[in-house]
Amino acid sequence: MTSTLSSYIQSIPYIKENLYWLTEMLGPEVTAFVIFFIGAFIVANVMALVGGLGTYAERKISADIQQRIGPNRVGPLGILQFLADGVKMIMKENIVPRDADKFLYYLGPLLCMVGIFAACAVLPISSGFILADLNVGVFYLLAISSLVGLGILLGGYSSNSKWSMLGGMRGASQIISYEIPVTISILAIVVLSGGLSFGKIVQSQSGLPTEWYVFHNPFTFIAFIVYFIASLAEANRAPFDLPEAESELVSGYHTEFTGMRFAFFALAEYVEVFVLCTVASALFLGGYNVPFRLGGDSLLGQVLQTIVFFSKTCFLYYVVIWIRWTLPRLRVDQLMTLCWKYLTPIALFNLVGVSIWLVIFDGKSLLQLIKGLF
Repeated sequence: MTSTLSSYIQSIPYIKENLYWLTEMLGPEVTAFVIFFIGAFIVANVMALVGGLGTYAERKISADIQQRIGPNRVGPLGILQFLADGVKMIMKENIVPRDADKFLYYLGPLLCMVGIFAACAVLPISSGFILADLNVGVFYLLAISSLVGLGILLGGYSSNSKWSMLGGMRGASQIISYEIPVTISILAIVVLSGGLSFGKIVQSQSGLPTEWYVFHNPFTFIAFIVYFIASLAEANRAPFDLPEAESELVSGYHTEFTGMRFAFFALAEYVEVFVLCTVASALFLGGYNVPFRLGGDSLLGQVLQTIVFFSKTCFLYYVVIWIRWTLPRLRVDQLMTLCWKYLTPIALFNLVGVSIWLVIFDGKSLLQLIKGLF
C-alpha cells in the first residue's frame, strides 16, 4: 500500500505520463498538493452526501421498525427528501439570540464540522485511496475528533439558554467520559498490530473473517463490543442521546440554533456516526481487504476494496439506527455508571489481556492455535 492517495495515483503508468507536464510546470510538491486537494474535495462532498443519506436511512429504517411508510414524496421512494431538507435549511432565517456570545455561537457548529471532516483524512477507504496514511493516524483521529465535544460545549454555553447550557455540559461530560473506553479499546488493536497507522492495521488483517481482529482472541471480541457501545455514547446516539433529550431539554445544546447552523450540527452528528463505523470496520473487521485479494491493487481492485469497505460500514450504520429505535434512553446516572463502573474497567482488562496473549502465544490467533492442535 502507498502512503498517500497522491503517491498511488502517480504510480499508475498512463496517469503518470499525463501528469508529467503538470509536474514539470508546477513541481512535484505542488502536483501532490493538487491531487491531495482534489481527493479531499471528493471525500468532503461524499461525506456530506453520506450525512444527507443518513437522515433518509434513519427515517426509512425507523419507519420499517414502526410499521410506517416513511419518506415517499420527494424522488423515488422519497430518496431526495434530504435535498429538500437542505434547501429548507438554507432558506430558513438565521436567528442569533440577543444576549448570546456571538463569536462562540458562530464557532461551535464550525468546530463540530472541522473535527469530523478533518478526521476523514486518515480513513483507509482502499489501499490506494487514503488521503494521508500517517504513522500516527490513530492518534491523529482521536485528537482531531475531540473538537466535536468542544463545539457542542461552546454551542450550549454561547446560546445564553438554560436548556442549551445543560445540553452542552451533558454533551461535554459524556464525550470526555466515553472517549476513555473508546481509546483503550483502540489501543488493544494498536498493541496487536504493532503500529498506529490505519494502513498497517488493515494490512495486518485479511479479507476472510477468520483473520479479522474481532475474532483474533476473546479479548479483541470484547474490545469490539466495548468500542461499539462507547462510540454510540460519544456520538450522542440513542440510547445515549441525553445532550439533546427532547423530553427534558427542548432540543439540548442546539435549541437556539436555526438554519444552516443547526444543519451543521445535524450533519456533523450523522457524519460522525459514519466515521466511527469506518474506524470499527478498519480496526476490527478487516477494513478494505477483499477475500482472496481479488483484483489486487489494480483499479478494479480499488473498486472492489471500496465496495467491501463501505458494505461493512453501512452494515454497522444500520445497526446503529436499529439500536436507536429499539432501546429506551438511559438516565444520566445510568449513563455515567455504565462508563466508569463497567466499560472502562472492562476495556483496561482487555488491554492487559491482549498484551499477555501477544507475549504468551506469540501473536497467534485463537483459530491458529486450534489448528496447531491437529
